[in-house]
Amino acid sequence: MASRINTNFTLIPNQKLRRSNRQTSCCSKTLGSGFQPISTFGNFKALPLEIFQIILKYLSVKDISMLSMVSKTVSQHIINYISTSSGSKRLLLQDFHNLELPDRRQDSAILEHYRSLGLLFKRCTLLLPTKERLKYIHKILTEVSCFKFNGCAAPMQCLGLTCYGMFLQTLTAGWDELECHRVYNFLCELTNLCRKMQMAVCSKPGSARKLELRIRLFCRNVLLDHWTHRSDSAFWLTRILKPWPMVNQARLLYIIFGPISPQDGQVVWQKMIEEPTDEFSLKGLADAIKLLYDASTEEWTADDVISLVDELSVVPREWLLENNARLLMLSGNNICFTFMASKAVNGRTIELARLIVFLALVCEKELYCMDWTVKMMQKVCKVFSTPVERNNFLQNVANAFACVIMEMLQSIMSGDRDEDDRSFLNLFHLVHAQANFHKEVLYLTMNTSLSA
Repeated sequence: MASRINTNFTLIPNQKLRRSNRQTSCCSKTLGSGFQPISTFGNFKALPLEIFQIILKYLSVKDISMLSMVSKTVSQHIINYISTSSGSKRLLLQDFHNLELPDRRQDSAILEHYRSLGLLFKRCTLLLPTKERLKYIHKILTEVSCFKFNGCAAPMQCLGLTCYGMFLQTLTAGWDELECHRVYNFLCELTNLCRKMQMAVCSKPGSARKLELRIRLFCRNVLLDHWTHRSDSAFWLTRILKPWPMVNQARLLYIIFGPISPQDGQVVWQKMIEEPTDEFSLKGLADAIKLLYDASTEEWTADDVISLVDELSVVPREWLLENNARLLMLSGNNICFTFMASKAVNGRTIELARLIVFLALVCEKELYCMDWTVKMMQKVCKVFSTPVERNNFLQNVANAFACVIMEMLQSIMSGDRDEDDRSFLNLFHLVHAQANFHKEVLYLTMNTSLSA
């Protein structure tokens, strides 16, 4: 009787069995002859380079960035792809002037693209020395005209330098100070920045307006504005300022952070000397001063920053004292007190007394608490070493209120009035400031005497 065949299992075709045997045999030969390392290009080794580059076209910049970390070989192939015309055309977006989308969505999209591109270049060039990294990156980015110092004909409507700054910030994030020094020196050499700064600070203020604008845009958009940590911003601002003497530092600070015209973006040099200005015009300068004062480095002492503030208050000529007072208030209590204490120590009590008057005026105009000014004056009084010096200073403060009121009144009576009666309104505020100032002094005096 014929035996029954069990059909509960699947027969393996002989052909596939032989193929399996061949693979086993090959593996045995390989293992028998010693271990051979797998190619660092992995499974991509079987692909022609053209196919690999086609695959890259379907990956986002972030994905390509991740892929570049697979191996040195893969990274090199990606570098080669970036250097091709199709790769650079795809990666180096240059739509910097198309501002049609609402809510600045396009701005954020292209900035995010260059942030990702910075990370890609950071990873691809990881094994290169800093100098070689910078040379390679410059070779690739030189195709983008809007990344150059004078490359764009409409810099105020261009996002080129902002994208360049975002790219550099991502690229250099985490680098040590020595490497960042090299980056700054490389950029200076590339753009001839130091020479351009020298031309700007040695010229008459406002005589090279286009150059001033270019310096401002390059320093702000490329070097300063993208950092999240204040210590990084302070580092780059220090690189810009420190090579110059104090008078030129003040000029550069004004060019980079001073008030600008809303029409063309050019620096307005007369704003601080002709009329009282607003907080918005001074905020950039105040923030820069605080940045340097708070920097925990040996490159900026408190005396350095106070000297810079003093020098700044005469750029291009002596400021209105109200603007000087407003800048000090925006710079914070520590800087304001240190500045005033410096005047007290150096015997400049009349200047200090007039400054007290305008601090009170700014408090009155901006509806700040007047007791701030009184407490600041009280703190400054402790700087004087003798009761005679202290009493002399307080007498100067009382006299300064009277003198400034008389100066404003004489200006109005001589017919020097604005069309909108600004001079008269300023006098009105000053009289109220004096009344509120003395009211706070009386409160302080009476409360002290009653508690004694």
